[in-house]
Amino acid sequence: MNTAQKIIAKFGGQVNVAELIGKGQSTVAYWAKTGVIPIKWRANLLQIASEKGISLSSTDFDTTIQIINDKNELETQKASHFGALTLGNEEIPCYVLESGERIFSLKGVVVALTGVEGGQLAEYIKVKSIRSYLPEDLIPAENGQIPALLNFDTGAASFAKTAIGVPVERFMDICIAYSTALQESDKKDGMVKLTDRQKEIAERANSFLRACAKTGIIALVDEATGYQYDRPIDALQFKLNLFLAEELRKWEKTFPDQLWVEFGRLTNWKGSLQQRPKYWGKLVNELVYSYLDKDVYEWLNKNVPTPTKSGISYHRWLTEQYGLKKLLEHIWQLVGMASACTTMEELRRKMAEKYGRIPIQLSLFVPPH
Repeated sequence: MNTAQKIIAKFGGQVNVAELIGKGQSTVAYWAKTGVIPIKWRANLLQIASEKGISLSSTDFDTTIQIINDKNELETQKASHFGALTLGNEEIPCYVLESGERIFSLKGVVVALTGVEGGQLAEYIKVKSIRSYLPEDLIPAENGQIPALLNFDTGAASFAKTAIGVPVERFMDICIAYSTALQESDKKDGMVKLTDRQKEIAERANSFLRACAKTGIIALVDEATGYQYDRPIDALQFKLNLFLAEELRKWEKTFPDQLWVEFGRLTNWKGSLQQRPKYWGKLVNELVYSYLDKDVYEWLNKNVPTPTKSGISYHRWLTEQYGLKKLLEHIWQLVGMASACTTMEELRRKMAEKYGRIPIQLSLFVPPH
């Protein structure tokens, strides 16, 4: 009997556990099959056990998540999806396990937070000024082990490689702990004191929190690993969350001058590129936003003022982490295509052909001569 099965048995079986947590029995059956209860459900089970007088503690989960040197002592989960997530200036390897757990590489997390390879996470979070803000399963034990960490099979095609992972929620908890400690240390009468090195890590943590705040860490990992295409979701809402920010971003130069040079050449514009004709705004809507994504373009048209009336460009509503990146990729693709055209009509036709738009020829009836 594996660890998950032992815990399920304490509650009287899979049916009882499913009813207690409000999920289908298939969810609990999967836990029993893999031997792993996802971290997000453990606090619920501990609370339910306490209310019902069932003997259960966080240590009962440890055999499935503690760090053990001999991989044969631990039945590891396998990653079904993997990728690399860019946060700020850092790139962190990320995975989705067969159980649905989203995790970061422990090594990647340490490098991202500290800027140093080869460090031990426990050394950076065991200090008193930080640990008081951490969840219980992130506090290192006396032997240095951190309960929240888990071993997993990276799913590499050429060989089976076991690595250590940090659940993405716990990575955010670490960032929040450092951010909170930094805020407390800035208070004149505060009891928290951080070293210069700890403040540097806290600033890095803040940058990750800012990068993830708008889109959500789960959505970002799913996008980076390709898991988004395999899980049941509201596709439209998920797409809009990826592309669109909750708040208007500050203006910054986004459209390269090369685009205006090509527009000027194809429309025979003789004036200054800094004083562009207003109808180019329609060209931007047609050739940039409508091809960037149909649903996003429709949402922008319905929910925000048009740039020509408000003076606020659509690109300021796009998320930095995803929407803006996709916009720039599309713009440079458009610039390259425009450079090979001799007229605006030719560019319109090539864009339509590339994106699979169907030409329609309308008949116009006029009175006879």
